[in-house]
Amino acid sequence: MSDCVFCKIVAGEIPAKVVYEDDVCMAFDDLEPEAPVHTLLIPKQHFENLNDDIPQEVLGHLLKTLPKVAEIKGVRESGYRTIMNTGPDSAATVGHLHMHCMGGVLFGRATFENSQRNND
Repeated sequence: MSDCVFCKIVAGEIPAKVVYEDDVCMAFDDLEPEAPVHTLLIPKQHFENLNDDIPQEVLGHLLKTLPKVAEIKGVRESGYRTIMNTGPDSAATVGHLHMHCMGGVLFGRATFENSQRNND
């Protein structure tokens, strides 16, 4: 897609701190990290989100690659959070399928009950 920021990163039109790349996917550090390690893993082919008809091979490759990215970033053993956002309620900011690999910090345990308390 010509207006997709992640497609432009894949094409080399926008610079990014790339930490991993192969024929199917690319991983780069998030420009607005929410944890000490916050790396995005994207397929090079454009898919909007999980609601698209994504080939099993692509999703499988992303899932198999994520531990490699976590290893590169130094969080494979200590643990990392994996997030994929889909749709407007998810707070997705870029319409290109991507996985967040976040780590380097002990994450708290958020619950629905706590979030409801904060909204009252």
